[in-house]
Amino acid sequence: MKTYGNLYSKLCSLKNLELAFKKARKDKALLPYVVEFEESLEENLIKLHEELSSFTYQPRELKTFILRDPKTRKISKSHFRDRVVHHAICNIISPFYNKRFISDSFANRIGKGTFNAIKRFDYFKRKASKNNTIKCYILKADIKHYFDTVNHNIFLEMLREKIKDERLLWLIKIILKNHKTQAEGKGMPLGNLTSQFFANVYLNELDQFVKHNLKAKYYIRYVDDFVILHQSKKQLEIWEKEIDNFLKNELKIELHPDKCKIYSLANGTQFLGYRIFIITNY
Repeated sequence: MKTYGNLYSKLCSLKNLELAFKKARKDKALLPYVVEFEESLEENLIKLHEELSSFTYQPRELKTFILRDPKTRKISKSHFRDRVVHHAICNIISPFYNKRFISDSFANRIGKGTFNAIKRFDYFKRKASKNNTIKCYILKADIKHYFDTVNHNIFLEMLREKIKDERLLWLIKIILKNHKTQAEGKGMPLGNLTSQFFANVYLNELDQFVKHNLKAKYYIRYVDDFVILHQSKKQLEIWEKEIDNFLKNELKIELHPDKCKIYSLANGTQFLGYRIFIITNY
């Protein structure tokens, strides 16, 4: 496996921080806190550069609010200067992680998204059911309290497999610790760019297990929601148990017992906010 060292100096560079600012500003240029940061842009970027280079950087306290859309979620919002740092991190590490992600992981990735996940689901349901001519089943699953239960130590060990720069890992550790949870050493704030990217890194282990160990053909994941289609209900029941065991043993997370169901695709399914039906020919 290819590894990467000496990343931190690239992350701290003014060139990378300026690019990170432009990404953090996108679609928000007129917001007062963005205008204020940009008014002293050079000074602010130099200050971030100095803090990061001297290891004195500390993120500001997160602002938390409740969002209902319609599911109730607790969102944690970072200070704008910290969002610049988040983009700076992702600028450096996302290129080599994106190469490892499976094609059917659709959340928080360029060229993916909800619409493409639905299109892929439509393609899979036609393939698995042989154009709706044979009975097909779907395992629809959700990971229990995912963002609250991500294990920091396991995640950092995952990163160490590729990142051979302890300075960068120090920064990531600080960002993880800035989110206060009831269980120390667990959880990521829902709403941060880094959390969205880290969520894909963490669950890429699940993706690889499902694709290479279970050899499931028709699998789609969107953050912590995933589906698998198959002609055999029994096979899906076996896979559900194997996945739950893998999550518990390897990642210290688990499937949500009330949100994991196996049912006939002919009954229709709710996926990523859409109700999907098929017309059967059997």
